[in-house]
Amino acid sequence: MQTIIKLALRLSLAVGFLSAVADRLGIWSEEFSTWGTWESFLEYTAIINPWFPESMIPALGFVATVLEVVFAVFLLIGFKTSFFAKLSGWLLLIFALSMTFSSGIKGAFDYSVFTAAAAAFSLSLIKTTYLEIDAVIQRTSVD
Repeated sequence: MQTIIKLALRLSLAVGFLSAVADRLGIWSEEFSTWGTWESFLEYTAIINPWFPESMIPALGFVATVLEVVFAVFLLIGFKTSFFAKLSGWLLLIFALSMTFSSGIKGAFDYSVFTAAAAAFSLSLIKTTYLEIDAVIQRTSVD
């Protein structure tokens, strides 16, 4: 059962990251979109990060987007799963706290960002491997 839970956590976190990236890049249709455009995403990034100068917002949005894609890919393939799960947890926790301190805790609760961070940290604790590159690496290093 633990292997199925781990797979579900990996997939749900990865798909959540990729869905958010797809939204800000305009891939989701308007009816399913939160931001819909990169510019709208950067406006929201500025709202939840008021302590950063406006000139840094595009770089901050870009870095967050790259991290979400990288973390999602590594979670999907199961490479260094524990490490990338922890990094995902920290990224999500930073996001949740940014939402909380800038616009209140309700948004972080409504979008389950604290829950997603907890899921990522929980994933990092599951040591069994299932459908992961980590399992292949472990077998190769033992042989």
